[in-house]
Amino acid sequence: MANPILECVPNFSEGRRQEVIDKIAAALGSVEGARVLDVDPGKATNRTVMTLVGPPEAVVEAAFRAIREASLSIDMRNHRGEHARMGATDVCPLIPISGMSMDEAVYWSQVLAQKVGNELGIPVYLYEYSAKETYRRNLAEIRSGEYEGLEVKMKDPRWTPDFGPHAFQPACGATVIGARDLLVAYNVNLNTVSSRLANSVAFDVREAGRVLRDGHPLTGKISLDAQGEPVRQP
Repeated sequence: MANPILECVPNFSEGRRQEVIDKIAAALGSVEGARVLDVDPGKATNRTVMTLVGPPEAVVEAAFRAIREASLSIDMRNHRGEHARMGATDVCPLIPISGMSMDEAVYWSQVLAQKVGNELGIPVYLYEYSAKETYRRNLAEIRSGEYEGLEVKMKDPRWTPDFGPHAFQPACGATVIGARDLLVAYNVNLNTVSSRLANSVAFDVREAGRVLRDGHPLTGKISLDAQGEPVRQP
C-alpha cells in the first residue's frame, strides 16, 4: 500500500507583516518529511493561506508548530481585515490525498485539535467530517459573529469548544480544525466599489448561502431560528 499523504491548508490572520508570515512559514516547514507547497498572503484580507503535504505524523506536528508560532506572533485584539476570522490561526483543515481514508484524516484532525487545545491553551472547534454535532459541520456557522462576537458566543452551551479552554482568549481567539474534502477557491473581480453588492454576489454562490431578511434582501431585519441563529437560504 502506498505511503499515506495528508494535506493541510492552515489560514492565518496575518497578510501584511512579512516578517510574521515568514516566521509562521518557517515553523510550518520545520518538520522533516513535511513539504510546504505554497504561501499565499493577502493584504486586503490581512490573511495568509499556506499549503503543506506529507505523512500524517509530520503534517500534524508541522501544523502544531505553525499554530503555536501564530499564537505568539498575532494579537487578534489588533487585527483588522476584509475576511471573516475568529482566531490567529483561523481554520486548519486536513485533507486526505492518497493512501488514507477520510476517517483516518478525522483521527489526525482530532489528534491535532487536542494537542493545540491542551498544550497551547487555544479553544478549538471541530468542523466538517470531524464535527461531533451536525450544526457544527459548516465553517460559516462556527465563525458566525467572528472574533468580535466570540466572547459572548462561547458562553452559549451550544458553542462550547471541543478542546482547550472554555473561556474567551483575547489574544489568540479560537481555531477551527477538521477533516474535509478538497476545496477549490477562486477570486472574481467586480466592476463596482460597493462592498454590499460584492457581498450579495458572494452570498448567491457560496455553499452557506445568504442570510434571510424580512423585507429588503440586503437591508431588511435578519430572520432568526428558534435558537436565535440566522436563517440561511442555501
